[in-house]
Amino acid sequence: MAKINFGFTMPADQLDKVQLSHYVTDLHKALDLISGHFQSAWIIDHLQDRELGMMESFTTLSFMMASHPQLKFGHTVVCQSFRNPALLAKMGATLQFLSGGRFCLGIGAGWDEVEYKAYGYPFPSASERVEQLEETLRIVKAMWTEAKASFHGRHYQIIDAYCEPKPDPVPAIMIGAFRSKMLYLTAKFADEWNVSSTGSAEYRRLVGEFEHACTDAGRDPKTLKRSWCGGCSCAPTLAEAESFAGDRYDPNNADDFGFVGTPQQIVEQMRPFVDLGVDTFMLDCGGFPRLTTLEMLVDEVLPVLNRQ
Repeated sequence: MAKINFGFTMPADQLDKVQLSHYVTDLHKALDLISGHFQSAWIIDHLQDRELGMMESFTTLSFMMASHPQLKFGHTVVCQSFRNPALLAKMGATLQFLSGGRFCLGIGAGWDEVEYKAYGYPFPSASERVEQLEETLRIVKAMWTEAKASFHGRHYQIIDAYCEPKPDPVPAIMIGAFRSKMLYLTAKFADEWNVSSTGSAEYRRLVGEFEHACTDAGRDPKTLKRSWCGGCSCAPTLAEAESFAGDRYDPNNADDFGFVGTPQQIVEQMRPFVDLGVDTFMLDCGGFPRLTTLEMLVDEVLPVLNRQ
């Protein structure tokens, strides 16, 4: 069985003023705790959550990346609409160079219309956003691998664009995908397929669609990694774990939050995903800034998954 890796999804949203006053210190403590145990740390890419605090993702990622050299870092996932594709390629290449090769480009097509309009971005149809994502992926790959890149698409154009220094190695690309067109793009362009907050039954169905998309794209599905991203609350008792998850957790909805329970229960909840090929779980920290969830994942969940 493949080694199971854990990633920590750093809290970036729903930050009230009390949390903000010691947010940086708390986040450093969490990253110190997981270093040497978890493989990676991740952050969502949103710009607002109504009036609640929200961190900009690339800024936060860069700041924390410099202080925690044992970890790889990435987004779950970049909204391709928020940044010009060539600029995105340059930002990713720069992070890869400065970090010594610890950046992964997680990317998706975007979805929050309210957020788009609040920040002045056009919000095209879903099919058009997928077209834009494909052009973005073509531009990013060209800029990372070609001496100078040109591209003339329906949505984006670049002419003799240089991206120096080139990223070495070229960062892995992870795409968050659920629907057929996105699954096809993942099969065609990605190194890793990611889903978020999806129950095991739904994930089993998606695996079938994903493998069909790989066939259509002429890709062996075994050549792509599979990862799962979502909520996790772990504690000595189920009641305490549920209290950490709070109103984000609905025990009657398997696709609502994620993994909730004691270490043994978390292991049992993860096993169906492992059986379906998931080898990386990107997990938030239920109860943050309390670190009980992360402590139990480090001490009692990850070691069990990797000795079975």
